[in-house]
Amino acid sequence: MDDLAKEPENAGRRLEPMPEDWTRALAVVAHPDDLEYGCAAAVAAWTDAGREVAYVLATRGEAGIDGIGPDQCGPLREREQRASAAAVGVSTVDFLDHRDGVIEYGTGLRRDIAAAIRRHRPELVITLNFRDTWGGTVWNTPDHVAVGRATLDAAGDAGNRWIFPELTAQGLEPWDGVRWVAVAGSDRPSHAVDAAPGLERAVASLLEHRAYIEGLTDQDPEEYARAFVTSAASAAAPRFDGRPAVAFELFPR
Repeated sequence: MDDLAKEPENAGRRLEPMPEDWTRALAVVAHPDDLEYGCAAAVAAWTDAGREVAYVLATRGEAGIDGIGPDQCGPLREREQRASAAAVGVSTVDFLDHRDGVIEYGTGLRRDIAAAIRRHRPELVITLNFRDTWGGTVWNTPDHVAVGRATLDAAGDAGNRWIFPELTAQGLEPWDGVRWVAVAGSDRPSHAVDAAPGLERAVASLLEHRAYIEGLTDQDPEEYARAFVTSAASAAAPRFDGRPAVAFELFPR
């Protein structure tokens, strides 16, 4: 059944706390800024607790600002993403160099993400909404859908030495240690992280994407970043004991 046509089965249920018995996470998304639109407060909380989080971006976001050509936009957005990650304690940011706006789901994308999972060896993998819509009302982009779906698949691919044997030949041994894939921005979340401790750093993290924000809206960038982050965290609060939260749909493996 189309995701526009049915109510999520867990709609309205209390969000459970995210698992905490892990040490390494890998976040895999399509573009610079994808993680900052609502997920960075959770990352800040995790790095504060001494957990290791790395980012992998499928593109450099080179098609993301109408007034700046791709050759200039890609390096600019890469710099913004690295500064944004640093604001929440993340020092490792890798780019896969797929073309922004035309990412294709398939074995090539799965292989690249499986390679990243083998390289970083996370227990928790994080990605973004892979469904056709945001909450059944706003159409999602093909890049988000492709990367989200490929990440869910690659979490299994990474542990199977026979799917992409060329990775083993390159020195990337199989990694079957992914225990969960957490999807941010889902309309059917099951778990959450308290956003309050990392909220200010999440605002600062989104604000590092200043050139992107300035190309997106005439609103003051700091006002825009604060309003978006606090609104997203507040939306999850009624299902998390009244606390602002970052919500995830959690797929155990």
